[in-house]
Amino acid sequence: MRSVRKILCVLLLFVIARNGLSQVHHGYVQEGLIIKSKILKKEVRYTVYLPFDYKTSHRFYPVVYLLHGYTDNDMAWIQFGEADMYADKAIDSQTIPPMILVMPDAGLTWYINNYDNSVRYEDFFFDEFIPYVESRYRIRREKMYRGIAGLSMGGYGAIVYALKHPDMFAAFAAFSPAIYTEKKTQNMDEKWWNEAFNIIYGPNLKGQDRITKHFLANNPFYIVKHSDYNKMKSVRMYIDCGDDDFLYEGNSNFHILLRDLEIPHEYRVRDGGHRWSYWRNGLINGLKFIGESFHQN
Repeated sequence: MRSVRKILCVLLLFVIARNGLSQVHHGYVQEGLIIKSKILKKEVRYTVYLPFDYKTSHRFYPVVYLLHGYTDNDMAWIQFGEADMYADKAIDSQTIPPMILVMPDAGLTWYINNYDNSVRYEDFFFDEFIPYVESRYRIRREKMYRGIAGLSMGGYGAIVYALKHPDMFAAFAAFSPAIYTEKKTQNMDEKWWNEAFNIIYGPNLKGQDRITKHFLANNPFYIVKHSDYNKMKSVRMYIDCGDDDFLYEGNSNFHILLRDLEIPHEYRVRDGGHRWSYWRNGLINGLKFIGESFHQN
């Protein structure tokens, strides 16, 4: 009887130990947060993910700004991308360092100031949003502890922000970024142009007229060709676009341009299209890439 009891006790201890080892520590998600913007003259919503030990530690954390896609909002990366659950597991397994994820709502702004400065989202992001967030949370404010990532429209935003403000970010990760060559822009379907870009680049533009100074100033191809290469090389770059994604052309050509200019970057092509299953499966690799920038060699 005693031997049976011993066996049962050992089995019970084994189950308890196994469950304890497999338990993932969960971080905290705060949704519906508001910043009052003087630049945009309205309230802007944002969502924050805090790592599991944030409330019990006194440490300051690196941060990644995680940008949503066209027609989505600040909650999309949590609701559809399950970013909190993926980050929990990756932090627990030490695949990525503990980090804060900040997800702002950009509406349909494409994360930039529009052609007549009636909507100045980029100014808001750098002059109001980053200072506000990084004073509200225990975030390390140096460039080497700040990354940016995003999907589709947000991938475009991540690339443009990192290229235009290389002093602000250690690295970016762009998933299926919505980047277009000049030729693709000129030949773009008129309905899609009017729906997505009229308010950004100017109304009723067709063909060559779409290639305005404002368009070029916010086009990754043009920015790369006309920027200080040494400053750009101070930002680590990661681009991931599926082999079935309709944005393959812009991403492939951007990769070729970076290669031709000998600008270091990582370029990934995986099986998949422009959908959440692709972005969910690629998120941690992108965050891992950014997280590597937070370490000293």
